[in-house]
Amino acid sequence: MPKSHIKRGDQVVVIAGSHKGKEGKILEILAPKSRARVEGVAMMKRHLKKSQEHPQGTIAEREGSIHISNLMLKSVHEAGKRSKTAAATA
Repeated sequence: MPKSHIKRGDQVVVIAGSHKGKEGKILEILAPKSRARVEGVAMMKRHLKKSQEHPQGTIAEREGSIHISNLMLKSVHEAGKRSKTAAATA
């Protein structure tokens, strides 16, 4: 299992893929697959069977996983933006 540049609880920005530009907090790291679940990003619908908790059954939304290489710490992303704008104005 290689070491990751992010950990649970970090604020991250998606830098590539269909969710590019979205931000959120890391909820869970799936180390064997090098993926992470990010709060509010890559939402998917899950159909749940009838049960005592959901007598009619339900469609629940939850976060899907995103590959770790498509994520960047928000602080690093913001610092990169600032240095680019400073160089452009100088």
